[in-house]
Amino acid sequence: MTDIKMRKILTLIATLPAIAYLYLNYNQSTHKESESTPIIPQTSFTLEDYYTNNPFLHAKVDSIMQSIDSAALSAQVIVTVGGDSGYPAAQIEDMVKEGHVGGVLLLSGEKTQLTNLSKKYDSLSLQNGHLPLIYSADAEPSLVNKKIKGLPKFPNTNTLKTEEQTVATAEAISKELKSMGITHNFAPICDFSINRSIIGNRSFGSDPDTVAKYARIFSEATQGMQVAATAKHFPGHGTVKGDTHKEVVYIDGEMQELPAFQELINSGVLSVMVGHIAVKNNPEFSTYGTPASCSRRIVYDLLTMRMGFQGIIVTDAMNMGAVKNLPNASMKALEAGCHMILMPANEKQLHKKILERMQKDEKFKKHIWRSAYKIIRLKVCLGLL
Repeated sequence: MTDIKMRKILTLIATLPAIAYLYLNYNQSTHKESESTPIIPQTSFTLEDYYTNNPFLHAKVDSIMQSIDSAALSAQVIVTVGGDSGYPAAQIEDMVKEGHVGGVLLLSGEKTQLTNLSKKYDSLSLQNGHLPLIYSADAEPSLVNKKIKGLPKFPNTNTLKTEEQTVATAEAISKELKSMGITHNFAPICDFSINRSIIGNRSFGSDPDTVAKYARIFSEATQGMQVAATAKHFPGHGTVKGDTHKEVVYIDGEMQELPAFQELINSGVLSVMVGHIAVKNNPEFSTYGTPASCSRRIVYDLLTMRMGFQGIIVTDAMNMGAVKNLPNASMKALEAGCHMILMPANEKQLHKKILERMQKDEKFKKHIWRSAYKIIRLKVCLGLL
């Protein structure tokens, strides 16, 4: 079946709710022209619409999906890295011009500098006929001042002890990010503070109920500001020993931090970041040395099916020590059920591999289509499209 035929079939299926909606509204009327109220199509959306069965949102996303080819679909799942700790601007400009990426993590730099980069890349993307990019940041309260210079001073995450403080901090950070064109925050952390080497003051603490409560409050306040929040690092980095930036680390037995992730999922968090954490001595979810980000048992069986997460699953950075020596790690992460690959080793090469695999693997092709649908839907709800 050709790409065009497949897209037409999927578009028809996805637009059925819109047809049903219009039909029901028509039949519930009195059929008297003078008493009928015209249906006004909704044309703009917010993050609150993302998980709704909104027929107008379905129709808008479907129309965009139908207008682009497999190359553009594949690009949506790839997020590169810019700023002082990322690739040189000229290298990212080439990726954007060629349509190899759907987003950019602005990892570090000065506020004005990063703002100018987002504007420049956006202009290049549109000039070359590509979809707008989504910009992300590691803007946790404990990290944001280290990552982005020129911002007000924010308190560390572990010092936020009230709902008011947490909401105020999340809203203030989100306001700064939006002023820079950044609408996807890789925060909050749902990990416990037990792991001092990498988590420490980035966490809301070590009490499960406290972590769940304040991570949820931070997430909801962030998304209330029209910035997508991210629960990380699934299935939990706070009880392990070691640092996934350097090596694979292990959850031994029970995954104690899952309740915090579940609370954020239940409250509508839009993305979850899966860490490069392996699981052992767990009868149901041991990964046998494979990082969670590349394990279908963790990404699909646990996060998607068991916990019911329907948003965007993003990997932790794919250049970290725990995965950088794993052959075809980015492809394995997609096979596991991830939707967004963060900082792959080679964006152009990954884009090519995805396209080649789509041509011969129908199941993989459908996953890329679904991933692109989720990401484009988020871009629509953010007002980028």
